[in-house]
Amino acid sequence: MDKKIDKTGVCDCSVIHSDIVEIVKSKMPEESQLYDLADFFKVLGDSTRVKILWVLDSNEMCVCDLAVLLNMTKSAISHQLQSLRQAKLVKFRKEGKIVFYSLADKQVKDIFEKGLEHIVE
Repeated sequence: MDKKIDKTGVCDCSVIHSDIVEIVKSKMPEESQLYDLADFFKVLGDSTRVKILWVLDSNEMCVCDLAVLLNMTKSAISHQLQSLRQAKLVKFRKEGKIVFYSLADKQVKDIFEKGLEHIVE
């Protein structure tokens, strides 16, 4: 075999597997898509936003209810919801003067639930 792996998991090889490199390279998303994906995960990297997503995974809620439930100001909740809206993770609907928030779609629900499932295992 051409490579050895030391105890730290670092490959000590001198052979480049160009066939594999080329196959993977041809499938690799564009750089801009990878940056967008990194930004997507940055949005999920905030515990307050994760709490909001958990709540909205359970039930649609208005800003006032979210603020009471999470012991935060309406302003702080609104700020976090803005980030979640920009990332297309939540949507809202108006009913009179009340604005209700929910997860944007089933994909967001699936991503969130799979992430939680991974952590719980």
